[in-house]
Amino acid sequence: MYDVVIIGAGVSGCAVARELSRYEVKAVVLEKALDVCEGTSKANSGIVHAGYDASPGSLKAKLNVEGSRKMEVLSRELDFPYKRNGSLVLCFDEKDREKLEELKRRGEANGVEGLCILNREQLLEKEPDVGEEAVAALYAPSGAIVCPFGLTIALAENAAVNGVEFRFGTKVSGIEKQEYGYLIHTAKADYETRMVINGAGVHADEIHNMVSRIKMKITPRKGEYLLYDKKAGNLTSHTLFQLPTILGKGILATPTVHGNLLLGPTALDILEKDGTDTSREGLEQIVEKASLSIRHIPKKDVITSFAGLRAHITEYAYGQENAAGAKGDFVIGEIPDAPGFIDVAGIESPGLTSAPAIGEYVAGMVKKLLGLKEKSGFISQRKGIPNMALLPDEERHKLIRQNPAYGNVICRCEMVTEGEILDAIRRPLGAVTTDGIKRRTRAGMGRCQAGFCNPKVVEILAGELGKDESSIRKSGEDSWYILPPREGGNL
Repeated sequence: MYDVVIIGAGVSGCAVARELSRYEVKAVVLEKALDVCEGTSKANSGIVHAGYDASPGSLKAKLNVEGSRKMEVLSRELDFPYKRNGSLVLCFDEKDREKLEELKRRGEANGVEGLCILNREQLLEKEPDVGEEAVAALYAPSGAIVCPFGLTIALAENAAVNGVEFRFGTKVSGIEKQEYGYLIHTAKADYETRMVINGAGVHADEIHNMVSRIKMKITPRKGEYLLYDKKAGNLTSHTLFQLPTILGKGILATPTVHGNLLLGPTALDILEKDGTDTSREGLEQIVEKASLSIRHIPKKDVITSFAGLRAHITEYAYGQENAAGAKGDFVIGEIPDAPGFIDVAGIESPGLTSAPAIGEYVAGMVKKLLGLKEKSGFISQRKGIPNMALLPDEERHKLIRQNPAYGNVICRCEMVTEGEILDAIRRPLGAVTTDGIKRRTRAGMGRCQAGFCNPKVVEILAGELGKDESSIRKSGEDSWYILPPREGGNL
């Protein structure tokens, strides 16, 4: 029997797993996909929000600010890309200056430090290419950017090294309450556990509704994005927000930690929980609105578009409003009619920022309920994959002397080597798909979007995993590159 089963290997689930691995606990993460970071966590803005947006007194505000403060130290411990670049909330009408003042007051009430309002001249000093209609901005020096894949993978690897088990391709089909806890059914096996952590993203309502009479409904909120080549990455050094609306923070423009320019997201509530298609209308909307923030956005430098889904709770009779009266708050806590079952649901923006604090918060609840004791020998440090493109010459040459595979470039756009790809496969929770390689090494994330390197990546994966190339997937079970032979040898 397990002490804890965590459902979902997104950033929240992996953060909880990492924090629980500090204790003497038998825990497992069940993930229906073939890798971590396959849902909401893989398709977002990569922003570390300062914390001025959430309502004071809400759980979202508390965990946002705490997570933001923890992120830089965590990035050094677990070796994932992070950069404190500061953020600006742009105002385009003199009549809206009071809204900036309100955001500033809200941020200060939440404990955000260093907030100030800039006039047009001060704004231009920080961002010379800012849109001509921007008249003022709220400046948050603690705003930052992070690699969402790097963060999630690092949390998962560190949790695994410290004893947490991970089961991929394992979809939960049912949950039964038992005298001792819960029995979780999957197609591969059943899992007995004392406690359950529900971190299933847009599917968290389905998991919740398996055990509770208090029903929850999550409506996926689709956000489309445009990613630009690194040639456009210097159009802004800060993250540029626009004054928020009822649907969120609007279209943002931000550099990424890898040097690209990212624009988006849109906000559209949809029915399909796998509806990550992009649309002409959505992408045109991004360019139109982002042009308010940055002048002369180069359309020809778009290298890809994508969409992500945010887990927006639209129905829940319990917990929709916290003590501060804030609607749309995170739903984190033990279900009243299901003792030992903890929801981590409705984790939309700023969920990525809040993840380190969410992990600590939920692990603290589990520690109290189960009486967990800290383990000796917890490994807090994790070393990531060497980035050959960024290493100093001396370190690069040293690695190549140790292993010539680090001198064999596979992805020319991002200068990713065979050694890095092999490391991505061989390390804890190693990659088994080409998307897994991409998120760990950036092979295929450059201008050609894997047009040249992908066949070689498939070949390396097949060789390392001892499989035929026809069995290698892009991400999910049905994402084939090569159709397997049918009986009789014909396709």
